[in-house]
Amino acid sequence: MSRKQVHLAAHFPGVNNTTVWADPRSGSQIDFASFTHLARTAERGKFDFFFLAEGLRLRELKGRIHDLDVVGRPESLTLLSALAAVTHRLGLAGTVNATFNEPYELARRLSTLDHLSGGRAAWNVVTTSDAFTGENFRRGGYLDRADRYERAAEFLRLARELWDSWQPDAVLGDQAAGRFLTPDAIGTVGHRGAHFSVEGRFTLPRGPQGHPVVIQAGDSDEGREFAAANADVIFTGHGSLEDGKRFYADVKGRLARYGREPHQLKIMPGVTFALGDTEEEAAENAAAIRRLQVGPQTAIAFLEQVWGRDMSGHDPEGPLPDIEPALDEGVSQGRVAIKDRAAVAAKWRALAAEKGLSIRELVIEVTGRQTFVGTPRTVARLIDEHVQAGAADGFILVPHLTPGGLDDFVDRVVPLLQERGSFRTDYTGSTLREHLELT
Repeated sequence: MSRKQVHLAAHFPGVNNTTVWADPRSGSQIDFASFTHLARTAERGKFDFFFLAEGLRLRELKGRIHDLDVVGRPESLTLLSALAAVTHRLGLAGTVNATFNEPYELARRLSTLDHLSGGRAAWNVVTTSDAFTGENFRRGGYLDRADRYERAAEFLRLARELWDSWQPDAVLGDQAAGRFLTPDAIGTVGHRGAHFSVEGRFTLPRGPQGHPVVIQAGDSDEGREFAAANADVIFTGHGSLEDGKRFYADVKGRLARYGREPHQLKIMPGVTFALGDTEEEAAENAAAIRRLQVGPQTAIAFLEQVWGRDMSGHDPEGPLPDIEPALDEGVSQGRVAIKDRAAVAAKWRALAAEKGLSIRELVIEVTGRQTFVGTPRTVARLIDEHVQAGAADGFILVPHLTPGGLDDFVDRVVPLLQERGSFRTDYTGSTLREHLELT
């Protein structure tokens, strides 16, 4: 029996504490050369797609811009359109918010990318209920959690109506040949819904892959249901084998009620990695990376996010303070909200007491580790085992360096996955849907 194929994607390191800015090899977050390097490395490794996150507002801590955001947050679809000219097969996935965009304009931009790239466009659909972010937009406010998923579902339905509104044979030729478009070949979209009202004709024919690939990022029950009903790929945070298997079974089990088969939704957790020539060296590298990712200032920032109050007077190398979290809005804006600060703080206290951890050591402990650590052969084996065991269909790799953090993986791990018969040696199709086996 043939082995399941591993799907891989590359996440451009974002403005978060995954990226190590102190490393002398770290490059610009906005220089096009950085994006080109990582995208071309991913394409050299025969990855499915290149993935960009989104930030619609600079985060703040105690009323000041968060240090990690000073590097800048460029707009995804503009960058991906430029990358379409310097790549040939690599899929191009952009995160674009369904809460603060409009369906007609976004459908047009995504369709344009799909045409420019020859069928390689993907849209990571996200929502937000963050009023702080909403202040940058005309709406100025926010949507409740249930409303934002309802809006996103209608948004996506309308985008698909627009993409499907041209008949397949609508483009008959050019005027010089005496052949013209027939008006009947371009349908009128008449949509009346709870969130949108659109009446008109779309400006582009169907793209090379029909619809851009739809990605959904989320782990809530609403997010899982939205993905089961609508998405081609789900981007999640489940990196361990057992957690991955539970998530995989749950989401795949929801597909049948929407008339979908398990292969029609790819589950691709976001993961990190650390390599070494020996297992010991890899472990040392992983520990060193974590120390750089969580410096003293970052440790205090995480503490302030949980405690909701100014903690700058505390020593990051000292013990947790003996004070209770604030229950008001807190001091951090633009970051994922912590629903129950008291419960999280209690959990942190118990862990720190059990292991004798300082503030910084605790933050390193609770904010995640490299998912795959070991020699290239070990990492290739672990990735393959996760896919063969039904814990994932593949992974979105988040390197810790911009832009060269993927180089070693492509040079040293990908050939071993190919050797195992679990990863392509070359692209066999031209569109992202073909790469993901969605056609």
